[in-house]
Amino acid sequence: MFGFSLHPNVYSVGPHTGLIRMLEDTWVKGHTPGKGTFYIISGFANYNGGVRFYDVFSEHIDKGGKVVSIFSGSTAQRITSKQVVKQLLQVGVDVTIVNRKRLLHAKCYGTETKEDKSLIVTSGNFTGPGMSQNVEASLFLDNDLVNRLGFSWKAVIRSIRSQRWDFYNPSLENEESPAWKLLYDEYEAEPKLDETEESTLLLVLGHSDTARILAEPGSVESKGTQYFWLSRDSFDFFPPLTIRNVRGYKATYSCLIKLNYVDLGIKDEECRVTFEAENNLDFRLGTGKLRGTKIAQPGDIAAISRVGEDEYELRIIKQSNRKYFQSLSTYAINFIGHRGKKYGFLSNQEFEQVTGISVALEK
Repeated sequence: MFGFSLHPNVYSVGPHTGLIRMLEDTWVKGHTPGKGTFYIISGFANYNGGVRFYDVFSEHIDKGGKVVSIFSGSTAQRITSKQVVKQLLQVGVDVTIVNRKRLLHAKCYGTETKEDKSLIVTSGNFTGPGMSQNVEASLFLDNDLVNRLGFSWKAVIRSIRSQRWDFYNPSLENEESPAWKLLYDEYEAEPKLDETEESTLLLVLGHSDTARILAEPGSVESKGTQYFWLSRDSFDFFPPLTIRNVRGYKATYSCLIKLNYVDLGIKDEECRVTFEAENNLDFRLGTGKLRGTKIAQPGDIAAISRVGEDEYELRIIKQSNRKYFQSLSTYAINFIGHRGKKYGFLSNQEFEQVTGISVALEK
């Protein structure tokens, strides 16, 4: 099996529609935990780049397998984060940092066991954007093709480590060592977002999103948690998902954001975003303030705009609003699941141009 993908959702040949699907087949579906070694080579890395796989790595290592990773680092640039390195070390991953004086820019992933090997060559970094909304190309090579090439993961790692580069191996025992000074803190983000992060997620709402919104307060239908199901391709749309659940046996990772319900004129200072890492692999956005408001129904669009590192605005675009609805619908072209629910992204600037609505009203 082999394949090529230009993602997200641009073009693919073979069974995989993107990098993260290739990695799931390589490390999860097509692999027995504990067998052989997983490999990660990436120039950049952040916490959300690995959030899908931390528990996969942990199980693999606990059952006797290994995970080897090599990233770039810098004292001056935001290349690899402390958060991702700390989490990888906590689950037992072998982490090496290459000082950017000899910047490692390659991105390769795969496995090697006694029986088989796999190789993914890609432009996608081990980051939230690299796994989701950046336009990346990925090529997946299976065991037969890798063997025909004479490729060996062990030889690759051995050759890298034989170079006269500045290598560092961070450890949890000494977080003041020089290795950690090559890593940046994701929580010390710039006050102003990079323009590529100033985006709006358009979500065509379904029944499960709106049932409690339309229910009468106190009724049976109104009970339960009110949230929106988001695309699994939302890794780069939210801050680091570093809150691991302590209850339940299926892993979830969460973060807290500030959500301004523009239509209601209220703000939730601790709105929870949750990634279902071992369940349906989708994101959930808590929208409890909408319960019983009857402000949205199936088919309406929820426009969620990122206006700060952890600040967002939510607007409901009604189907009856012909001025905006039809134009925005053309951006929501990607499916979530198999029930016709769709989503899409556009820049905040495009959203403003299409609708005439200004985002970040309080800024």
